[in-house]
Amino acid sequence: MPSWSAFSYAFGPLVAFFGLGVMILVLRWAFSRGGSVVAKPAQMGNPDQYGLLVPVAAPSNYIDGEILRKSLEDNGIRANLAQTNDGPRVMVFPADESKAREILSRGPRASRA
Repeated sequence: MPSWSAFSYAFGPLVAFFGLGVMILVLRWAFSRGGSVVAKPAQMGNPDQYGLLVPVAAPSNYIDGEILRKSLEDNGIRANLAQTNDGPRVMVFPADESKAREILSRGPRASRA
């Protein structure tokens, strides 16, 4: 039979308190406020606040804008439809701007930005 000492009586509760402390720290980290992994809803801005993107068309509504964006993508141009403070805008990168304007001028209706 092993001999028991004062250390063996303290070892069990110390391990339990250590495990409980680790669980508390992990749960505090998991449920803390702050950096969420869920994206915030997009905020509208002016057409010049979209980084490198430049507006190439100003459709009258979102549906027309989606048709224009899809026609640009069908022609191999990366395009985004952004809801700006001035209404919807079809936006492309500067390298594709002239090609996009050419496609849109012969394609579906839209007023140019």
